[in-house]
Amino acid sequence: MNYSMIRYILSSVICFVGIFLLLPAATAGIYQEKEGFLYLITGLACMLIGFLGRRRKPKSSVFYSKEGFAAVALSWIILSLIGALPMHLTGEFPSYIDALFETISGFTTTGSSILSDVEKLSRGTAFWRCFTHWIGGMGVLVFIMAVMPLSDSSSMHLMRAESPGPSVGKLVPKVKTTAMILYGIYVVFTVIEIIALLIAGMPLFDSMTLTFGTVGTGGFGLLNSSIASYSTAVQIIITVFMIICSINFTVYYIFLIKRPKEALMCEEMRYYLLIVFGSALLIAFNIRASFASFGKAFQQAIFQVASVISTTGFATADFNLWPEFSRMILVLLMFVGACAGSTGGGFKVSRLIIMVKSVRNEIMSVTHPRSVQKVHMDGRRIPDNVVKTVLCYLAGYVVILIVSVLLISLDNFDMTTNFTAVMATFNNVGPGLNMVGPTGNFGGFSVLSKLVLMFDMLVGRLELYPMLVIFAPGLWRIHPHRHVGKVQ
Repeated sequence: MNYSMIRYILSSVICFVGIFLLLPAATAGIYQEKEGFLYLITGLACMLIGFLGRRRKPKSSVFYSKEGFAAVALSWIILSLIGALPMHLTGEFPSYIDALFETISGFTTTGSSILSDVEKLSRGTAFWRCFTHWIGGMGVLVFIMAVMPLSDSSSMHLMRAESPGPSVGKLVPKVKTTAMILYGIYVVFTVIEIIALLIAGMPLFDSMTLTFGTVGTGGFGLLNSSIASYSTAVQIIITVFMIICSINFTVYYIFLIKRPKEALMCEEMRYYLLIVFGSALLIAFNIRASFASFGKAFQQAIFQVASVISTTGFATADFNLWPEFSRMILVLLMFVGACAGSTGGGFKVSRLIIMVKSVRNEIMSVTHPRSVQKVHMDGRRIPDNVVKTVLCYLAGYVVILIVSVLLISLDNFDMTTNFTAVMATFNNVGPGLNMVGPTGNFGGFSVLSKLVLMFDMLVGRLELYPMLVIFAPGLWRIHPHRHVGKVQ
């Protein structure tokens, strides 16, 4: 284990968190709020600690997959612990655990909240709360890779550990350039949505904070009614960007290099859009009696569908009151999630496609024993190790889901609340049903349940393995004569 390299990366994370904290401090200054001083002091302290930690260069730049997993998991934990500190010090959260829950929910782009009245927050805290979505959406380590002089092999280990999807590859030969391209697309979408919301008549502060939650597919808002109080035009803009940002960003890069036909042939994107519009139509038919027209019912249905499947978590209606058929579709969409390589969470559509095709191949093998069945996507064969990883991921997913539901059941809430609370946090969706529905919150859970749900948010955002690997006994052992886990 290259401890000096991990220390160097963690110091960089602390330093960048300090820089990010200057933004809510500046926001509070503009609105003349005393809370800004706490963000400023915390930010400066982080910058100093990070700078001192980075002064000692690593003894060795050799970096393996196990260091990548450990560095990513620890980075997200430290990021959350620091990010919660000023939020707690302002006194706007009842306890540090509650502030930590809110911060982890922000960075993991979950959007679940313990607050019953978000409108009481100061502008500085409201900005930081929403900005955590933007930081975590593309990934803090991806950002660091774009600006730090790490070796290409080291960067690839970090990208594999942090980026969502069954497999992660480079868009261009250099990982640093890949990270810069991804963040470039991310920033462009952010700017376009802010401008679109401003044109729709939304104030600048609202436009920026809601864009952070949309592009990062997070879901924190400024009003207790989430997005319901805004105009239909604003709701449509947010719907469009929730869908755009939950599609694999590689598709947009392929468009940029003038290969539109190849981009449109992306199998995962086509199935994803089919699920979105198909689900919206089914729900619209189911709830049409509650609206003045089918068009309005469809607009509300597709907003909620896009919000849930993209794992954003905004709401324009209390879908907790919708018919059971519509509620069940939304729960299933929590599991499906967004596309790999997007800012969304969930199981991922690509994994679902691979899993369904694997089952189909097994059935074909029974009926045609001599045939050779392989899984293909976009005309390319999926390696057997990727198929195995998807099936192992599903097994781990189910085990964590069951254990989490069992643990929070100690609070003695109803089954729907417990199950959807875990589904909403584990898949980084935000709201669930019943007590944790769009008009509810997670404040009623015990400290133990909040800790379980915080773990679920982190393990869901990092796709299981980085968070689980740090608990492996053999990870932290020193092997003086050999390196374990080397990835070429």
